[in-house]
Amino acid sequence: MKITTFNPQIITNDAQPLVKLFEELGFEKRHSPKGIGELDVTGIRMKDNNGFAVDISVPNADLPQDIASIRMNVDNFEQAYDLLVSHGFRNYYGDHIVQRDSSKSALMIAPSGFSINLVQHIKDNK
Repeated sequence: MKITTFNPQIITNDAQPLVKLFEELGFEKRHSPKGIGELDVTGIRMKDNNGFAVDISVPNADLPQDIASIRMNVDNFEQAYDLLVSHGFRNYYGDHIVQRDSSKSALMIAPSGFSINLVQHIKDNK
C-alpha cells in the first residue's frame, strides 16, 4: 500500500469562517464536491502555493464541535483499511464503505479518538 496524499482535514457544520481563515493564510479552493455519502457531505479542498493542502468537510449532521482529522489517500483501500482495523480503529459508518464513481472512503476512528478519513481514488482504466 502506498500513501498518495496525507493532510489535515476539518469536519465542521460551518465552513465559511474556516475557508476565510485559510484563504487569508494563502490557500485557494481547488474543488468542492457535494453530496458525498449518506451524510450528504460537501468537501472543500484547499491548497497553497507550496503544495500544502487542507480539506474542510461539511456533513449533513449536527456536530457538537469541529473535528480535526487526517485525510489519507491510498492506492489500496482494503489493505489500508485492514491495517487500521488491526490497530483498533473502527469505521464510523459500521461496515459500510462510502462508494462513489471516483472514490471509496471510510472515516476510521482510533481507540484514542482521533480520526483518519481513508480514501482511495478510483482511476478509469478504459
